[in-house]
Amino acid sequence: MAIPGEQPFNPQATATPGPQEQQVRILVVDDDVSLRSTFAQILARPGRTFSTCGSVAEGIALLAEGVYDLILLDYRLPDGTGLAVLDWLVEHGREEVVIIISGENDVDAVIGALRRGADDYLRKPYHIAQLQRAIESALHKAALEHANRAMGQRLKASEKLHRYLVESSPDLIFTLDAEGRFSYLNPRVKALLGFERGVLMRRPFTTLVMPEDVDRICGLLSLPSTMPGESFSVELRLRRNRNDLVPVESDHVTVSLTGIPMLSQQGERRVTGLYGVARDISERKRAEEIISFQAYHDQLTHLPNRVLFKDRLELAIAQAQRRTGALAVMFIDVDRFKLVNDTYGHAEGDLLLRAIASRLSASLRRGDTLARLGGDEFTALLPDINQPEDAETIARKIVAALSEPIKLSEGEFRATVSIGIALYPRDGSTAEDLTRHADIAMYQVKRSGKNAFRFFDPKLNTHHRERIALENDLHLALERGELELYYQPQISMTQQRVIGMEALLRWNHPELGSVPPATFIPVAEEVGLIGDISRWVLNTACAQLASWRRAGHTGVKLSLNLSPHDFDHRDIVRSIIDCLAQYALPPDQVELEITESMMMNDSAGVATKVRQLREAGVGVAIDDFGTGYSALAYLQKFPVSTLKIDRSFVRELDVAMTNPIISAITGIARGFNLHLVAEGVERPEQADALRALGCDVMQGYLFARPSSAVEAEVWLRQAPTHCMN
Repeated sequence: MAIPGEQPFNPQATATPGPQEQQVRILVVDDDVSLRSTFAQILARPGRTFSTCGSVAEGIALLAEGVYDLILLDYRLPDGTGLAVLDWLVEHGREEVVIIISGENDVDAVIGALRRGADDYLRKPYHIAQLQRAIESALHKAALEHANRAMGQRLKASEKLHRYLVESSPDLIFTLDAEGRFSYLNPRVKALLGFERGVLMRRPFTTLVMPEDVDRICGLLSLPSTMPGESFSVELRLRRNRNDLVPVESDHVTVSLTGIPMLSQQGERRVTGLYGVARDISERKRAEEIISFQAYHDQLTHLPNRVLFKDRLELAIAQAQRRTGALAVMFIDVDRFKLVNDTYGHAEGDLLLRAIASRLSASLRRGDTLARLGGDEFTALLPDINQPEDAETIARKIVAALSEPIKLSEGEFRATVSIGIALYPRDGSTAEDLTRHADIAMYQVKRSGKNAFRFFDPKLNTHHRERIALENDLHLALERGELELYYQPQISMTQQRVIGMEALLRWNHPELGSVPPATFIPVAEEVGLIGDISRWVLNTACAQLASWRRAGHTGVKLSLNLSPHDFDHRDIVRSIIDCLAQYALPPDQVELEITESMMMNDSAGVATKVRQLREAGVGVAIDDFGTGYSALAYLQKFPVSTLKIDRSFVRELDVAMTNPIISAITGIARGFNLHLVAEGVERPEQADALRALGCDVMQGYLFARPSSAVEAEVWLRQAPTHCMN
């Protein structure tokens, strides 16, 4: 028998709930001890636990300790009525299901219990089945109420979460009614567009759309009302609220708008409104515009670049074809631009390019396109040219616009340009042809003195193609062994013997035959091959001299020419000395020839290298001396060993057997204790006159033409006659 305050009776010894069954806690408050025990036995089910007590105080104490699912409460208790327990439950907001069990027949007692929250009222005596039905019904009702409360809490939490997400979203979220008017706006509208939510409510969405985009969005908002519409995405511009108190950078915001039709849930599915999300993509659009601009424009001058110019030129050609019109392409290259970069630095060079771009743009017509290809190269597209004179007029305007000096940080600079012009359709039908032909014409201006313009001539293209072919063949000449050294003897008239050999480069082209150095050496210098060729010349000449010395010709000197570009290399002196050491050659048996122009245009580095060569014992001769009217001060600065009289002075001896320039040169040689060699001696009379003027060593066709090393060795073995050829 259970007594009041006893431990809860748990009939799990005979019935244990499954793992998925819910535990049900039942509190029995009744002063009849036997009845409490009976309840626990007859109402036992898997998952049910019972607590029992016999008074109001004990019942409230147990309720204070825990929550129960069901309370079987006697109306009459030793210390009060069950109404006190009901009052306690109401006061503490408890939700336990309560069934009052009592022998009271007073209607007021029943009404009082039900008003205080009792779920059922059983009068004694009652049938066990009636009690069980009442308990099952009460527990089922409690379970439903609990489920509803849980669902309501979840819905409330979900609604709170969704409201938080919508209200806190960085995107503008809104709904429109069937007429396209705002029915909801989240707070983002204030920060994004500067409007208060209340101002926009019930107003049409189109009031926010920029005029240029209204037609597009109206077509999307005109959704059918009797059938489900489709969602859409569109980019458009929304108007910003201009407020003097809060200045804005732009009068609009570019957004990506996603619209989803809202459909009625009852009866025929109809479009009742629109759910919209607008995301600010202004920064992304600005970034895309910057990237696009950078992809098609030059960053220094902000002019179109090569890609955009080609696109516009192709479009202009297509339009000219349809209209049977004409256009012109200009290739503009800044003269002497490298001088500014090298003298004042790249910052000044950039300043100059921007100034030139500004003047070029001002010289063109509206509708013309000026582009910068890179470096100091510009191109101009001139559409709608009626005749070549129109392009010539613009070219003259460009030359005139640059006649005024440009102010730089370091001072003023007078810029000039070389302009090549190609006409469509005369000079080409494609963008590539027109640009290339204008480029060819521009290079012809460069070669002719710069600061001018020239139209493309088909003959220039032929020359250009030949030049490219020559460049390509020259790249392979060394690999194919097509280069060869010829030798021309230098004769001492007093000793009547060969005292030296000048090595002369020849190119045996497989198709063109013998190509003279005057033709291919400038090409080699321009394309950067001269260094490899000079190393081959130096190595081949030294090997040949070493061979002659082994054959017993130890008294012969070797003279060879190097390009002025070779002296731009820091290691040129070391390369020459190492080559001489490789073939065990005495340095004084080798003489390097430099041009007089190179001496006159000297930088301090060239003079230093010449001095180092002389200190090492290597001879240095000035070729074609006298043609540049060198100042005597250069001979003190350059410690050369030999002067070579140019053939042009020797040729004049045919008319007069004396020449004041030759007399002066021989006097200079004696004064500076220099050797003297005359070139281009072709007649005995010239040789006699040179001897009379004080020149002993000569070379020329009178003695021998340049020939192979085999024939040159024959000359070394025999005494010269007045003519060896």
